[in-house]
This record gives sequence, structure tokens and C-alpha cells, in this order.
Amino acid sequence: MRTLAIYPGTFDPPTLGHLDVIERASRLFDRIIVGIGVNTAKQPLLAAPQRSAALEASVRHLPNVEVEEFRGLLVEFCRAKGAKSIVRGLRATADFEYEFQMAMVNRRLADEVESVFLMTKWEYSYLSSSMVREVALLGGDYAPLVPGPVADVIRQTLATRA
Repeated sequence: MRTLAIYPGTFDPPTLGHLDVIERASRLFDRIIVGIGVNTAKQPLLAAPQRSAALEASVRHLPNVEVEEFRGLLVEFCRAKGAKSIVRGLRATADFEYEFQMAMVNRRLADEVESVFLMTKWEYSYLSSSMVREVALLGGDYAPLVPGPVADVIRQTLATRA
């Protein structure tokens, strides 16, 4: 039986911490779908197609990883794709409380889908998309915090806003 997992997130923008979790999950599962959640109520730095393109370029070296946008409930996306696992990254204990609540809600909605937690590497434990956005918007050097293709997309986005 081939195993499929969904690694969901907003990924605005994708960070080296996200890439770390994707790479490690790709060794645990036969196939990974990086699910970019689209929420029209949010005003992201990067549009969903930009996040998709940047992630696709960042995971090109992983043949069992694909990127796809989704709307609505994550567990419904899992059911539609036939995934039985949700991969989530944890940086610190503060993440655990929120992720635990989400896992319990997801289990209540779809008890056939399990949440699997991967601890990020220590060197990425401080890193978040919101931190990268803030650094980028304030003119700081965000490039060492994100994969190369993501830095390119952020650079282009900021140039069009100037």
C-alpha cells in the first residue's frame, strides 16, 4: 500500500523550516502533497500562485513531492486525495498547543486521518513565515531564511509594490 500524506499550510512565504519538514516527510511517505491553503479573507504577501510556483521550484529535487492549492477543510482535501496522514511541523512547545487542538478537531471530523508531527531542525526553530514577511517588508535580508526560488519571488513582489 502506497502512503500519501498532506503537508498543509499557508506558506506565506515558504521558509527553510518548511523545506526541512518537506524533505524529511518525503523520506517517511511514498508521496507528499504540499497543500497550500487558500483563504480569501487573508491578505497574503504572496498570492497563492506565487507560493505554488516558489514551492514547486524549491521541491523540484524531491520526485515524490507535489504542490497543490486547496480551499475549505483540510480533512476534506485529505479525503478527496485519499490521504490518511497530515504532516505538521513543530518548532517549540508553543506550536504544540495549537497543533494539538487542530489535530483533535481534525480527528473529530475525520478519524481515519492521522496527524504526524515532525520537529524542525534546531537551526530553524526560530523561523516563521510571519517573521520572514516582517523582515522583507522592513527591508531586511530575508534571503538566508527562505529557499532561493522563494527569495526571488519575494524580491519580484516587493519590487512591484515599490
